[in-house]
Amino acid sequence: MLPDFRLRQREYLLEISRAMSARLDLSSLLELTLKSAVEILAGQAGLITLRRNDGSFIPQASIGLPYQAVPLFEPLWRDLEPERQRGGIPDMALRLALASRAAGVLMRQVVALPLEIGDDVIGYIFIFRSRGAAFSSNDRQVLGAFADQTAVAVHNARLYQQVTAERERLNAIIEHSGDGVMIINPYRIIQTWNRALANMTGIPAESAIGRPCYEVLNLQTRQGTSVCHTACPLVNAPEDGRLYAEGIHHRADGLAITLADNYSPQKNEEGFLTQIIANVRDVTRLQEAEEMKQTLLSVISHELKTPVSIIKGYAGTLAREDADWDEATLADGLAVIEEEADRLDRLITNLLEASRLQAGGFKLRLSYLDLADMARTAVENLQATTTTHTLELDFTRDFPPIRGDFERLREVLTNLIGNAIKYSPDGGLIKIGGMLGKNNTVRVYVSDEGIGISPADQERIFERLYRVDNRLARQTPGTGLGLYLVKAVVEAHGGRVWVDSTPGQGSTFWVELPVGNE
Repeated sequence: MLPDFRLRQREYLLEISRAMSARLDLSSLLELTLKSAVEILAGQAGLITLRRNDGSFIPQASIGLPYQAVPLFEPLWRDLEPERQRGGIPDMALRLALASRAAGVLMRQVVALPLEIGDDVIGYIFIFRSRGAAFSSNDRQVLGAFADQTAVAVHNARLYQQVTAERERLNAIIEHSGDGVMIINPYRIIQTWNRALANMTGIPAESAIGRPCYEVLNLQTRQGTSVCHTACPLVNAPEDGRLYAEGIHHRADGLAITLADNYSPQKNEEGFLTQIIANVRDVTRLQEAEEMKQTLLSVISHELKTPVSIIKGYAGTLAREDADWDEATLADGLAVIEEEADRLDRLITNLLEASRLQAGGFKLRLSYLDLADMARTAVENLQATTTTHTLELDFTRDFPPIRGDFERLREVLTNLIGNAIKYSPDGGLIKIGGMLGKNNTVRVYVSDEGIGISPADQERIFERLYRVDNRLARQTPGTGLGLYLVKAVVEAHGGRVWVDSTPGQGSTFWVELPVGNE
């Protein structure tokens, strides 16, 4: 009988080992272990407790015991740790009697062993008999083999759970990161492509994963040369050791964006490359800001230099001692000097206002004012600057006074009307009107018959330093601050500004302001 008993024991242990290799589901492994141990030891019930993080033990699996009775067997494992020993746990008879009485379940014999990993007790296994002989030393040896297998199973399952939880946490961090994250293997095959990167590039993860990164994200220089094929830092490491690439990515929707890739190689303990994490950022706006800054310096230099040169030239000419200028010539020259001085003053004022706005020093001086009358004055002043445009007022009779900053709103109207003149090179009708809006607001508009604005530019013309990229705009003086200040003033009043435009058919700028007469 003994060889057959040993054979069955070995078969049980092999079954448990196979289960441990095939799966790491802790509950099913503990149930399989208990079932096998109870059967091989001719028991009627079994119980496994495991240590929690706070050091206490709780039932984790049971067989042959009523579910509601399991917690009542707590006297069996209470304060056991100081008493544990490999040959068994003493005083089990008294503990079993107390537990059986509390649970109302008659169990006459119990054999218990700790589940140990090294010197660390991670739980206990209990096998019960309600009838038959007492457990022998051989039974304890058999149970010891099950205890060893169970301890290994629990340890491995917990490690697997920790690794899985950590992986899921990292995956969640990567997936919900605000930056684009791409993970590639040593052969530059994409393995991870997070949501931010998919939104940024317009390429879904399923179209990227499994493909070479240099095919999916083929960055290019402004000259059209492939950065990935000619200057990939992963292939030809730069001398400074910085693994960085920057280039233009053309989305499927036609939008071109500038991406910056920072690569972080990951190596194992032997120093072999295992994967590369790429942090991808859209630096289009940063590039544009840098270009705008350079453009601003160039424009400001030109814009400041031009009126100063004209003023200096006319002043020098009029001051010549060898010339005898008539009154008409003097008047014309002084008018030019005054006009250029005003132009210089407007430019400096805009720059100061933009700087003040950037520093958060934008304040309003509120009073009740008549926008229709303000527009009439602006039209009278600006009509004198052009002979090819007709400026027309169109305010409704019920247009109410509003509460606002007189100087700021005058600048808004002057700026919008001035732009309408500037960007209507062939002349035409310019209408300035207003009417009641919804929810206690008024609306003012300035429309022209000029060159119009493309849909792509309409979204950005109110940005600081932004200028439409067309021939007329490049030939027209300006800093790209006018509409930025218009938007800032209107929003400071609690209003909003927008444009309706069709290229080649003119533009209408709308300003909506609260009446503010509460």
